[in-house]
Order: sequence, then structure tokens, then C-alpha cells
Amino acid sequence: MGTKTVQAYIEEVPAWETGAPLNGPVLSSTQWLVWGLATAGKFFEGLIVFMGGIALPLVSRQFDMTSTEKGLVTAATLFGVLLGALFLGGLADRWGRKPVFVGEMLLLAISLVGASFSVNTAMLVVCLFVIGLALGADYPTAHLVISESIPARIRGRLVLGAFSFQALGAVLATAISALFLTLESSLDLWRQLYLLPVLPVLFVVWGRLFLPESSHWLVSKGRVSHATKQLQKLLNRRDIELTRLELAEEGQLPQHANWRQLFRGRYRRATILASLPWFLQDLSTYGIGIFTPVIIAAAFGANHDEHNVAAVIHNALLGAKGTALVDVGFLIGISVAIVLADRWGRIPLQIIGFIGCAVGLLIATVGNMEAGTNLPVIVTGFFLFQFMTNLGPNAQTYLLAGEVFPTHLRGLGAGFAAASGKVGAVITAFFFPSLLQHLGIEKLLPLLALTSILGALITWIYRIETRGMDLEGP
Repeated sequence: MGTKTVQAYIEEVPAWETGAPLNGPVLSSTQWLVWGLATAGKFFEGLIVFMGGIALPLVSRQFDMTSTEKGLVTAATLFGVLLGALFLGGLADRWGRKPVFVGEMLLLAISLVGASFSVNTAMLVVCLFVIGLALGADYPTAHLVISESIPARIRGRLVLGAFSFQALGAVLATAISALFLTLESSLDLWRQLYLLPVLPVLFVVWGRLFLPESSHWLVSKGRVSHATKQLQKLLNRRDIELTRLELAEEGQLPQHANWRQLFRGRYRRATILASLPWFLQDLSTYGIGIFTPVIIAAAFGANHDEHNVAAVIHNALLGAKGTALVDVGFLIGISVAIVLADRWGRIPLQIIGFIGCAVGLLIATVGNMEAGTNLPVIVTGFFLFQFMTNLGPNAQTYLLAGEVFPTHLRGLGAGFAAASGKVGAVITAFFFPSLLQHLGIEKLLPLLALTSILGALITWIYRIETRGMDLEGP
């Protein structure tokens, strides 16, 4: 019994003494708690980032922002996510998963309060950047916490299930914003939107304090006795005994991971597949997602008098209502992805999704080009885009990034891939307001459609199918 690895214990199916499997739950209550609290980071990202799209017209009017300042406000959170994923997530390899897992949510709560009480654009940008750092740190950490706590046979479903809470957060953000805008006509409403998630975030901080540390990480540090206790807590079992033999069985890292390895030899293909499609996907997803309220409001006949408070509130409400309808495709898409990812494979879904995104954007373009605009066609195009991006690239890039790299490079590779995606998001957030103003919707949407076609092509050229792949190999 003492020679079993951490993963071997996690993979065990409960059985009677005769060997017959028990008809009980696949996961312990603690494992479900780990998964539930890990979903919070993705939920808060969807909620806060997409709620920021609703708040942007209000805060822009109150602080009398220029187009450059609007870009800074929108890009600040995404730039923070980029740096958080690239650098802060790596702290989990030094300090342990749990300290980072708890600390990032505490940092998020503090920065949300700061954003809500911002007195000028500069203060708001700083607070939004720190919000992004916290959310970015959660990208690799949440993935690690889930992957190192559950059986491999259901890892794909649960990882995507957690990722789906980003879509739920986005849908809830638009619904809450629409409700608030209906009940109150004040430019200060954006402050309430940022303050709203603080208590839920603090609740998650409290919950994460009671989670066990990753036994995989503890064993890798030679802390086998502590790893045994934490694994017992995770599985709600007492018949677990780990020994230092496991250090040899699970295998020490064959080499120290470094950035150069990602771009050399056989790992270069994995790096390109994990990072470039994610970059291209975020160009369109964040551009459309963050600014859908503005685009929809314009299509629905928004008042262009930005110096009239009533007009600003009216435009924001139009955008929130239209976005809530379109974001239903967001949730449906990720739900279908969870069902099909282990059946059809990651690569086919990503390619189909990219192509579907392009079709949706072109449909929206056609609807906007017609005289007086064709609202049903525009909404149909955006709905199809949201459905296909979450069926395909938005879900599959996240899943692939944690599967295509070997064990000793997985954290570094997944973090680099996530950061690459956020580079696309930051570029979009910073330049989209100006491009929207100078090019117009009818020219900008086809350009985004072209990036989706390019994403499908790169996915096909550098394809690595990971469905059913053993991730425990070197």
C-alpha cells in the first residue's frame, strides 16, 4: 500500500472487500469542494470583465474620458491578467498551490473595493490592473488545483466544467447590469457594479482557507508525511500511506523548466498550437464580448449625444439587454463543448468553432450593412459567434494548453499560452474603441472574421489531438 502514488490513490474506484465496485460517488465531498471553489476564479473573470463593458460608457461620461483613456481603462484588467498568468501563477510552484489560491482572491477583493471608490481615471486604471493580476494568477493555479485533485478519466469534463463558469459570469454580468440600469438612472451606477462581487469573493477566500494542499506538490518537495495527511483529507480516507519510494515512482522533473525549452525541438509545435490560436481567439472574443453592449446599442438606435446623462443611461441599458440575449449562445456553446470534447476530440471542435465564429461575424456584418440595419440578422450573427467560440476555441484552447506539454513544462507552457491569449485581448481592448470609431462596425467585423479563419488554419497545421492522452508521461 505504501508504494502507491498520489495519483494511484486518486484514481481508485471505491470497492467492497470482494473487489466489486461500490455504487457511490466518484469524488469525495472535499474533491467537489475543491472543484467548486476553483470555478470561482473563472466566474469572477467573466462577471467583472464583461460587467466592465457595461460600466465603460458610464465611467467614461463621468470622468470625461478621451478615446485613449477608454482604451486604457478597458485594457488595464486584461493587461493585469496577462502578467498575472505569466508570472504570479508560477508562485504556486514555489510557495504551494494553496497560498496562491487563497491570496489571489484576497487581492481581488481589495482591488474591487479600490475600483469602486476611484476618484479619477488613473486610480481606476491601477485598481483594474490589480484586479487583472489576481484573475491572471488564477488561470494556471485553478487548473493545477483541479487536475491534481481528481481522477484523470473525468479531468477533461471537470476542467471544462469549471471553465464554463466564465460564460455564466458573463451572462450574469449583463443581466445584473440591465436590472440596475432599469432601476436607477445615475452615472455612479458603475461603482455599485464593481462593489457588488466583493462579498462573494471574500466568501471564496474563506472557503479556500480550508482546502487541503496539493499532495502532488508536497511530494515533489519531499514533504511526504504532510502529503499523506493532505491526501487523506482530500479523499476522506484514513487508509492512505505514502513513502519516499513515491519520489522515484512519480519521477522527479527530468530537468528544470525554462522558457527556451518551449521554442525548441518537439515542444515548439505544442507551443505554437497552444498559444497562437488562443491569441487569435481572444482578439475577436474580447473585442466582441467587451464591446457588444456598444455595438448592440448602436444597432438598436442608441442616442449619440454622449453629453446627455439620460442618453448615456439609455444606451447602456440597450446594450445590456441586447447582450443578455446574445450571451445565451455563450452558455449553450460551452455546455455542448463539455459533452463533445471527449467524444469528437479537441482539434475538430476548435476548427469547427473558429469557422463558425467567422460565419457569425459575417452574418452580423451583412445585417449592419442593410438600410436601417436588420436587427434580427445582427443578433443572429452575434448569437452564432458566441455559441461557436465557446463550443470551439474559447474552451478548447484552455483545455489543450494544459494537455499538450510534458509534465515538467506543463505549468510554464500553460501559463505562456494563457498570457499569449491575453496579449490579443489587451491589443483588442486598447485599439478597439479607436478602430470602431474610425472604421465602423461594417469594416471591423470582417477583419475579426479573418482572424478566426487564420485560427482554424493554424490549428489544422500544428494539430496535436490530446483526447484520451496520458498526461503522466515525461
